[in-house]
Amino acid sequence: MKLLGRKKDTQDAESVASEEDVQTGQDRIGTTAPKGKPTPKRSEAGRRRGPVAPAPMTTAEARRRRKEVGAPKLSRDERKSERLARRADMSERREKMMAGEDAYLLPRDKGPVRRFVRDVVDSRRNVLGLFMPAALGLIFVMLAMPYPQLQQAISFAMPVLLLIMAIDGFIVGRKANRLVDEKFPDNTESGWKLGLYAASRASQLRRMRAPRPQVKRGDKVA
Repeated sequence: MKLLGRKKDTQDAESVASEEDVQTGQDRIGTTAPKGKPTPKRSEAGRRRGPVAPAPMTTAEARRRRKEVGAPKLSRDERKSERLARRADMSERREKMMAGEDAYLLPRDKGPVRRFVRDVVDSRRNVLGLFMPAALGLIFVMLAMPYPQLQQAISFAMPVLLLIMAIDGFIVGRKANRLVDEKFPDNTESGWKLGLYAASRASQLRRMRAPRPQVKRGDKVA
């Protein structure tokens, strides 16, 4: 009885193995090209896999991708050339962003409406941009000359300076909203956001604004 059982088990195992071989053969046939058609090239097969992943932006990301795909480690010269190429690419992207190309701008700066607001701010002289230098100057004078009368005068001057800057920020924001309504009647962005965007740009020094100003002071923006 035991011998008969072993024989039956052996036959069952052989039948299962044969079925697996048939299935494997069918899978292989499905992956190869049909008869009468050439085998697809490697480039075509790569295109069928899907879109290619974008280039890594940091060294850590590039190292992680190499570990995932099992790529060999780069030599010192190869790592240096890769770092230089990535640095050149980042420098080029930053230059295009500073030049105002819409594809390279931050989300807050994109769009014709935001570009128009920047031109409105850059075409006028803004008192708001003097707030930070004036505040730093007053603080320096207060620390360098510890006289009670002078410190008292500066402590009164600071609120007045804040009030002047707030008024100028309100004026530039209102002007930007009025011109946007005239030029873009279908604009759906709230006036509060546009006014705050205009005031925040006006509070920066002209040479430190990003993107760089595209108009000169006194130019008419229409």
